[in-house]
Formats: sequence, C-alpha cells, structure tokens
Amino acid sequence: MQDGFLTVSVLDKATNRPIENATVNIYSIPQDGERATLVLENLKTNSSGQVTGLNLPAPDIKFSQQPSDVRPYSQYSVETIVDGYETIIIEGTQLFPTVEARQNVPLIAKTRCRGSYSRQNEEIYDIGDNTLYGTYPPKIPESSLKPLPPPTGFVVLDNPVVPEFIVVHDGLPENKSAKEYWVPFKDYIKNVASSEIYSTWPTQTIYSNVIAIISFTLNRVFTEWYRNKGYNFTITSTTVYDHKFINNRNFFDTINVVVDAIFNTYIKRPPTSRQPLLAQYCDGKKSQCPNQMTQWGSKDLGAQGKDFEAILRYFYGDEIVFEKAPIVSGVPVSFPGETLQVGSNNKYVKTVQNQLNAIAKGYPAIPKVREDGIYGDSTAESVKTFQGIFGLPQSGVVDFKTWYEISRVYVAVTKIASLNPTI
Repeated sequence: MQDGFLTVSVLDKATNRPIENATVNIYSIPQDGERATLVLENLKTNSSGQVTGLNLPAPDIKFSQQPSDVRPYSQYSVETIVDGYETIIIEGTQLFPTVEARQNVPLIAKTRCRGSYSRQNEEIYDIGDNTLYGTYPPKIPESSLKPLPPPTGFVVLDNPVVPEFIVVHDGLPENKSAKEYWVPFKDYIKNVASSEIYSTWPTQTIYSNVIAIISFTLNRVFTEWYRNKGYNFTITSTTVYDHKFINNRNFFDTINVVVDAIFNTYIKRPPTSRQPLLAQYCDGKKSQCPNQMTQWGSKDLGAQGKDFEAILRYFYGDEIVFEKAPIVSGVPVSFPGETLQVGSNNKYVKTVQNQLNAIAKGYPAIPKVREDGIYGDSTAESVKTFQGIFGLPQSGVVDFKTWYEISRVYVAVTKIASLNPTI
C-alpha cells in the first residue's frame, strides 16, 4: 500500500460559494464488499470550504501501470453535514497512490425539516468504476468525420468554439427519463479523463488522451450531432456512443493541470479544413479498435518517452494536425496571449485584479489587491493563493491555464453564467 492524497471542497450548489465549518467524515470502502469503516471523523472545512492534506492508503502504483485484476485505486465514502443543508454522501471517491484527488461536494439547502441533521435528508451519489477496471459496453465505431448541419438547422460555426457548457444526457439517447446535466466544458473533460484513464500514467500519455477526448467532444459540438437528431443535449454518458461521465465524481490533479493547459486543443485530419476529428479509442485489452487509439498502447508509448504528438500520430496517422479553438465561450475577456507577472502593467492585469477581488468575497483567504493594472508582489501573492485553492501550480503568474481558471471561478461566483447559459 502507498498513500494517496485527498482534498474535499464543499460548496453551496446554488451560489457556487464555499461553505466554512462543514463537517466531513471519511469512510473506507473495502474491496471485498464488507461494510465501510470510519477512518477520519469530524473534519471541519476552512474559509475556502476545504479540508486539505488528507493522506489515505491506496493500492501499490504497479497495479495501475498494467491491466490487473486488482482494483488500482482505493474507494472512500465522503459524508458532508451542514446545518440547513441536505447531507451529501459521495460513495466511491477514488484514490490512486502518489496523486492528489479532489472531491467537490455541492450542498443543497433544505426545503423542509429545517434545523438539526436528520438521516432522512441524505443525498447519495454512487461513483462507478473507472472504465479500465469496470465492465462497460464497448464503443460502437463511427465515421471519424461527420456531415455538417444543413443551413436550415442549428447555427453552423465557421470554426470550432469551446462552449461554456456541455449538456450531458446521462443514459442512452432514446432514454427520455435519463437525467441531464449542464457541465462546464473543462469540468466535463476532467470528469471523462478521470473516469477513463489512470491518473498515475505518464504525463504525455495523459496529454494524448485528454486531446482525444477534447477533439471527440468538440466534434459533437461542432456538428450538432445529437441536436440534428432531434435531441436537446450535446453528448451522452454511455460508452456505447460517447464517453463515460459520472456525476459528482472526483478529479485528479495530474489530469486537472493538463486539461487546464490545453482545453482548447484538438486534432483534425486534412483535407477537412474545420471539423475536429471524432477521435475514438478503446482500452486495447478488453476490446480492440483498429485504426484508433488504444489507451494501454498510449500508456506504453508514454512510458517509452514519446510525446503526445507522437502518440496521437502513431494511432491516428502522420497527417493529423493540432489546432487551438480561438474562442472560449462564457468568459468576460479572452486570454491576452502573454503571461502576466510581476512587472506587467496593462488593462489585462486590471481585469485579473478585479476578478480576484470579486472571488475573494467568497474566498476570504485570497488577499484583495488594488485594481491599478500594475502586477506587483501583492497581486502575485493573491494569484498564488488562488492557485493553491484551485489546484494549479503555485507560480504566482497568470498564464493561459490560470487566466481561464480565474475566469471560470469569477463567472461561477458572480452568477454571470446563470443569466444566459448557452452552448
């Protein structure tokens, strides 16, 4: 056994603001199906709504480096109790060795039985197994390029755009009773990657799989695949047609950092000039998919020192090209194209300062700064604190990934997104 690391973040679902002094209990879930046992009790969230620095046992890393009958991650139950809110239990939070897992817990205000905690007011979310370990139906192969929507249909974009939200239909397309979730684009990609690959894999392997997931998803968005079939969603959660999405699952920092860095990067195959490649893949062990990427194959190539471009070209062909969607929807201001750091002095610094001060109203650990457009030590310290709370490298500079994470949190806590959610 080796230790994994866990951070629990408790938020008010309606306001996206952190909840301080929430009670968090952690239970271990044995692999043999026995009852869960309490391992950490009466933990209290800080002013950022977090319990941090939790070291918990996880299986040896060797079990996630090759296909194994041993589940390569441990499972925990995270129970969160706050007076005035429904108690939330996340069953199956996954922990790999050496990697930090982040479990968000969205709390819902009670509408009845106000007052003391009652076990009749629990909301329980079951987190299914990673697709590499669990049993899921294989993907039905499709053409990697799709016909574009007709002019009389939905809006046809000139180029792929990163949407603000992905609408996930949690079941087969024809299942009208399946729930649907509006998920921020980056969170959707992090969710799928955390559900379909192992966070202990080589960094370049993670990059290659994340880009394939992004490209596949942007193809569904760009071609309006499901909407042009009469459905009102972007994608499904079933592995038969799309990717595995698990509502309220935990993410992993090794995956988070990659997604934050390249969430607008996709691949396409000439001669098409606009359409992202529907980059399909399979595990390569339980199922086979000729001319597509295999996840275990990508892991082996990453372990051999191949970079993500070489890995993806190995599977999808030397002719593929890498593109970046120029527009990211749902953000007040796009990334200026240059890293902001101590010494920067422009309107973009002022934008960051304004957004950090707005975020600090809900996250008081973030120091407020003067909104003067001058990137000094105080702004760097505020940025560094923000990065620590939200799982970014604490560089104190605003690069591409930090800019868009500040924008995401700013939009969430100020509720801009709720006024006019669009795809």
